[in-house]
Amino acid sequence: MGSQVTDDIERIGAAAVERLRTAPDLDALKAAESELTGKGSELAGVKRGLGGLDADGRREAGQALNRVTAEVAEAAATRRSDLEAAARAEVVQAERLDLSEVRPAHGAGHLHLVTQTMEELEDVFVGLGFEVAEGPEVEDDWHNFTGLNIPAYHPARDMQDTFFVDLGDPGDVVLRTHTSPVQLRVMEQQGPPIYVVVPGRVHRNEARDATHLATFHQIEALVVDRGITFGHLAGTIEAFTRAYFGAGFSSRLRPSYFPFTEPSAEFDIQRPDGSWLELGGCGMVHPQVLRNGGIDPEEFTGFAFGFGIDRLALARHGVADLREILSVDVRFLEQF
Repeated sequence: MGSQVTDDIERIGAAAVERLRTAPDLDALKAAESELTGKGSELAGVKRGLGGLDADGRREAGQALNRVTAEVAEAAATRRSDLEAAARAEVVQAERLDLSEVRPAHGAGHLHLVTQTMEELEDVFVGLGFEVAEGPEVEDDWHNFTGLNIPAYHPARDMQDTFFVDLGDPGDVVLRTHTSPVQLRVMEQQGPPIYVVVPGRVHRNEARDATHLATFHQIEALVVDRGITFGHLAGTIEAFTRAYFGAGFSSRLRPSYFPFTEPSAEFDIQRPDGSWLELGGCGMVHPQVLRNGGIDPEEFTGFAFGFGIDRLALARHGVADLREILSVDVRFLEQF
């Protein structure tokens, strides 16, 4: 009697597994699973009848029932996984977007003028042996001011109207006002020799007009090594000027003041027509800034220089109003 029941269990199980494996969709699978394993199923009926078997037959049939029940459950799980994967693939295919199919009829777009200029400048500096470094736009007071020799209440802070971020103690977190905080971060992270160029977006709480923006772009270079002199600074600026602007341009330095360099200077470039254009600031890295970056100023010296990318980009193309950088007018943007 036990062998007959075992044969019935095997037959019922094989039929159940085959039905589950061929379920056409999730609804059909759910219905088949309920019918084949529920209280009214053949397997449930066989289980209720095991009590009428002798001990040996009950043990044999019970083992077969457990095994077949597991096989049925595994078949249901496998089929469900396959059907769900197929359903997801169908949804993905239905929602797929081919962006190449929606290009405007007049052709693809291009990089913004500022981005083009930034990448050109990076290429020039990389060609001069520099590496590109980046840093966060949301900065702490130490990296943006104090570590750069601009402590609290220093007059130089008035030169950089600041956007403060509501994090930590009042005044502790700011939108960076220049790219110079990256100088400190690079010195802290790697130490000399350092030859990096730092492009990036900066923020100052200024009214927007033809020559000022609240958000603009800067790029600066930092060199720290043994034996670096002011002559290396002047020579690097001259090499950059000729590499970027062309052989007809040259540069000059004028004394100035910045709290994070000593001595400091402004540098101008001379156009082929003889006129001069003020480009940016430069100087030898202040010994205290080197110390703040974890570098011994008795062993290493360095220089830094930087300038605004937006004004440079517009000057090259004869655009006088800095606000045009923010233009979304295609007639303006497609010129570059």
